[in-house]
Amino acid sequence: MTSVKAIQTLIKKEFQLEFRNKVSISSMLLYVVSTIFICFQSFKEIPDAQVWTALLWIIILFSAVNAVNKSFFAENKSQQMYFYLLTSPQNIIIAKIIYNVILINVLAMISYIIYNTVLKMPGEDSGFSAQLWLVLMLGATGISSILTLVSAMAAKTNNNLGLISILAFPVMIPLIITTLKASKNAAELISFSANAKYIIMMGSLDVLIIALAFILFPYLWRE
Repeated sequence: MTSVKAIQTLIKKEFQLEFRNKVSISSMLLYVVSTIFICFQSFKEIPDAQVWTALLWIIILFSAVNAVNKSFFAENKSQQMYFYLLTSPQNIIIAKIIYNVILINVLAMISYIIYNTVLKMPGEDSGFSAQLWLVLMLGATGISSILTLVSAMAAKTNNNLGLISILAFPVMIPLIITTLKASKNAAELISFSANAKYIIMMGSLDVLIIALAFILFPYLWRE
């Protein structure tokens, strides 16, 4: 099986398993809606862009942790051995990352739409912001890639879910800091050229994280 076809097959498998488990999808959406409802009841209106974007990323981050932490925990050792015989570890990690990137990006967009509906973005233009959507996509891509790699590492240590939070947080710090700065600038309608250095940095971090996952995962897979 060629790499492209193998990756496509593995991604299709992930989607089939996800949609078969409707409880998982419902729980993710329930978390997003309930968290946004709590924010709305607590603040009613948020005039400060920094606070507005910080709350949005808290919602997205914890939704992503709940969604991605099961990436490798849903498969037992027999299934992992079966995949090992069928395809390469590089195909497996790329398929997992692509699937989780799609999942978390969709979750981030749903969160943004609901959040911006009940708690309007500060400023005169509180509707669609192409720059903010780009920042959301880059941030969600980086977060999902980190969590996928960390989930693989935690799965090799007696399926210790607690390790995901411990390992992921230090790695996420540069991405989170950059993402918050870029999101705040985008929410304040600062020009793209002024915000470009943060957006480029986010894209670079995303590429670096995916490259590290591609290089490191085969060593984890052999254990």
